[in-house]
Amino acid sequence: MCELLGMSANVPTDILFSFTGLMQRGGRTGPHSDGWGIGFYEGRGLRLFQDPTASADSEVARLVQRYPIKSKVVIGHIRQANAGPVSLANTHPFSRELWGRYWCFAHNGQLRDFHAEAGFYRPVGETDSEAAFCELLNRVRQAFPAPVDVTLLLPTLVAACAEYRGKGVFNCLLSDGDWLFSFCTTKLAQITRRAPFGPARLKDADVTVDFQAETSPDDVVTVLATEPLTDNERWIAHEPGDWTLWRRGECIASGKA
Repeated sequence: MCELLGMSANVPTDILFSFTGLMQRGGRTGPHSDGWGIGFYEGRGLRLFQDPTASADSEVARLVQRYPIKSKVVIGHIRQANAGPVSLANTHPFSRELWGRYWCFAHNGQLRDFHAEAGFYRPVGETDSEAAFCELLNRVRQAFPAPVDVTLLLPTLVAACAEYRGKGVFNCLLSDGDWLFSFCTTKLAQITRRAPFGPARLKDADVTVDFQAETSPDDVVTVLATEPLTDNERWIAHEPGDWTLWRRGECIASGKA
């Protein structure tokens, strides 16, 4: 299985702390050594880094760690390949343009006998993950030819995720840069940090950060991960079928499929 990392914040925020913890699981403290990727939204732009090598040994990962990028929405992924060979084309997150915005997607799990219907969006690689992403976007594009608010999209997104869940494990993160959507089949956890801030200690590296010194009193930052990244904070576990929608660090909608 792969692991996911997502962030939604009300101010441009450095995710280096969480990223450092996740990268250790890519070949050092975890088996997810078949590639990694992370996407940072900057306005309408998407800065995407991917590498098919183990994140714990990746020079590209070290570059990202030396270059702390601040963003309001981030999606990251470390891969343990099960569908499709280890290659750059099969490395998450995946991105496509819809309605003049970059949509970014990452998936944890495996779908059995999944065959995407043909449509405008087509996968480049061989993963079931990218095929599901393309089919999901084709559904959105067909149902809504013109842009609509994300709240109107939710029934389409949730219905698609629930259907994919019926074919196997489908934990995912999806964003267009304004909002962050999550769906849980097996494992996903969240933590929202807000004032009063305190110290946080990574589980996978000897790193502790005092967020009180790194933030302002009005900051709100939510991090989602397959497994909690810290061992001294209270993370909230999602249940199978749970979905959430985040904007600027706050949950604006949630439910169960």
